[in-house]
Amino acid sequence: MSIGKVIVEADGGARGNPGPAGYGAVVRDPASGEVLAERAAALGVTTNNVAEYRGLIAGLQAAAELGASQVEARMDSKLVVEQMSGRWQIKHPGLRPLAAEVATLVRKFDQVTYTWIPRERNRAADALANAAMDAAKGGAGTSGLDGETAFGIVTAWDADAFPAIPESGEPATGAGSGRVAGQGTAGTSRAAGSGSAAGSGKSAATAGRPREDWAPRTAPATRLVLVRHGETELTAQKRYSGRGDVPLSAVGEEQAAAAGRRVAGLRPDRVVSSPLSRCKATAAAIASAAGGIPVSVEADLIECDFGVWEGLTFGDVREQYPAELDAWLASTSVAPPKGESFQQVAKRVRGVMGKLQKAYEGQTVVIVSHVSPIKLILRDALAAGDAFLYRLLLDPAGVSVVDVWPDGGVSVRSVNDTAHLLPSA
Repeated sequence: MSIGKVIVEADGGARGNPGPAGYGAVVRDPASGEVLAERAAALGVTTNNVAEYRGLIAGLQAAAELGASQVEARMDSKLVVEQMSGRWQIKHPGLRPLAAEVATLVRKFDQVTYTWIPRERNRAADALANAAMDAAKGGAGTSGLDGETAFGIVTAWDADAFPAIPESGEPATGAGSGRVAGQGTAGTSRAAGSGSAAGSGKSAATAGRPREDWAPRTAPATRLVLVRHGETELTAQKRYSGRGDVPLSAVGEEQAAAAGRRVAGLRPDRVVSSPLSRCKATAAAIASAAGGIPVSVEADLIECDFGVWEGLTFGDVREQYPAELDAWLASTSVAPPKGESFQQVAKRVRGVMGKLQKAYEGQTVVIVSHVSPIKLILRDALAAGDAFLYRLLLDPAGVSVVDVWPDGGVSVRSVNDTAHLLPSA
């Protein structure tokens, strides 16, 4: 199911600060005011601010489950509204992980805005929060309120926007994070599945989060071997190279063969490639080195469509399209002229990753793609912020390895390994 815009009303509080705490959240249809979903849970002993953030998180989770594309989040917490709008710094270290969790959820939507409202206009969420606080005071793990929905397993492959860079792999000089005030830009997790929080020993505040610990897992990991294609002429010239079907150069062919020898040692079961020839040639070299394993093509692993910027350098774009470039750098919802936005890239890549993880569970899958899709995967796997995408360099034929588990666990084993490209390799 997919719907348009919704309103999230969220609140949280503690009886004492810190004290027995709880949150409440209501999702409404903006036209009719109809309540589409409610969330509430006790949090044990914590602070008002933590509870308020938890209310916002629960409301955004509910909106995502409903398939909303836009959210107006309304809260009577000036602190949360100003911090998530980007106008106030988040100085308290205990709130930063919660703000990051909000940013993660925000990436599910095309747009999220934050509005402060007086407490009397937030009565529904306030009532749910108070009921949850009563439960917390009584020692209950969750509120047990009618309308509370359990959260399922989180998958790492669910970012909705990220600022990618030219196919050269070089960041644009002076580029910012791509965030617009009032809109979130970072994130990876998504609630999925139908497991119940109630009765499982987990609170609704934690049941929808991936398992974050170092305990050994008994289920086999699905190993994802991420390989950027070998060099092309445009790669060497540091030009935007998106949908143009540019073949590997002679150097690129050598790099693809070297990547094949490197990856063969990981004993892959299958290779999945972008449909462009530079990736398919790299994938073929890997499959051959690995003993002729199957190769398939996933259309959504293709690079971003840079539109009229295709073939240009960043300097060319700055000179010829200054206003369009500024808008593109300011918001991941903005596409180059006649091109594709990074929100669109992120959505399709997210879908591919979920499908591959399900189809090849417990196997080793080589994914041959481009800078933007691979950066998205690594960004999500590391739960990193937007700055990661500007600071990470992905070389042609570089290899990264990520293990993922059915419970949502993720382990990044290597990033941009290029030892196989050294002369002695």
